[in-house]
Amino acid sequence: MPAGTRDRLPDVPKTPRTLRTARVHPSSLTPSLASFPPPPTGSPMAQLIDGKAVAAAVRAEVAEGAAAFAEAHGRRPGLRVVLLGDNAASQSYVRAKARAADAAGIDAETLLRPADLAEADLLALIAELNADPAVDGILVQLPLPDYVDEAAVIRAIDPAKDVDGFHPENVGKLVLGEETLEPCTPAGIVEMLRRTDVETSGAHAVIVGRSNIVGKPMASLLLRRGLDCTVTVCHSRTRDLAQITRQADILVAAIGRAEFVTADMVKAGATVIDVGINRVEDATRERGYRLTGDVDFEAVSEVAGAITPVPGGVGPMTIAMLLANTLEAARRRQARSQPSG
Repeated sequence: MPAGTRDRLPDVPKTPRTLRTARVHPSSLTPSLASFPPPPTGSPMAQLIDGKAVAAAVRAEVAEGAAAFAEAHGRRPGLRVVLLGDNAASQSYVRAKARAADAAGIDAETLLRPADLAEADLLALIAELNADPAVDGILVQLPLPDYVDEAAVIRAIDPAKDVDGFHPENVGKLVLGEETLEPCTPAGIVEMLRRTDVETSGAHAVIVGRSNIVGKPMASLLLRRGLDCTVTVCHSRTRDLAQITRQADILVAAIGRAEFVTADMVKAGATVIDVGINRVEDATRERGYRLTGDVDFEAVSEVAGAITPVPGGVGPMTIAMLLANTLEAARRRQARSQPSG
């Protein structure tokens, strides 16, 4: 799962339609929840929210917008991803981002640096990217080595190029309800809810996890006018957690604990969004493990009204919204560079 979403929680006792920004726009490519085929007889009752299908629609719109931008301005939107070290999981994730960006018509480049790169050199690289007019979006892949001040690195990125949406200026605008570059995973979840016609107005949304990357920005987005949820954020000190989650019309699990959310924690008919991605040992699999989310998918599917799978749910949306942010950053920077009057 995205770095920073882990939030240790206590064991729970068992009990007997158009975006406000100009980034992307709904189109005929976008599936509604009703358009997904119902599960066959004997299978779990919940409708699957197909993140791959929704992400494909977003990426197609970004590709169309990027082509128009290139034709109008003589260059493609530019994205630079900085990766320190040779962590296999991070490298794989960065490669996926680069492939998606290239397919969408975005000029993406990955800047690989050694794991022991001095913090001062990393900050100097970010300063160069901030000053480069061909670069619209900067992403420093997290987590960073322990010796690097992650907060200082995030603050060093030009807020106008902060396509992760983590800079304090962008976080402040998000909380205030102003247009800004939004964190990709929460923005992707909102996009899934909107494009699959999940009712949010007046709904009680419960978020399990209070990270800066998912939990907190997720709450800010769901509170916005136009979504109008009543939001509860749960964390490692929340009392009677299951009692609270059972009140949720929309339940977002983002804690980094495999299959933590069980069926008795979910209200019948709720929409369940599983942000987690965890490796669980499984001797029956060729790789020796299987991927699972923070939700007990099989059991919860028999209770929920709609649910995201892992993989194939939130993950594809995170990358799609990174591309959308890059295009939006390019548009905004280009507009600011035009002479007034």
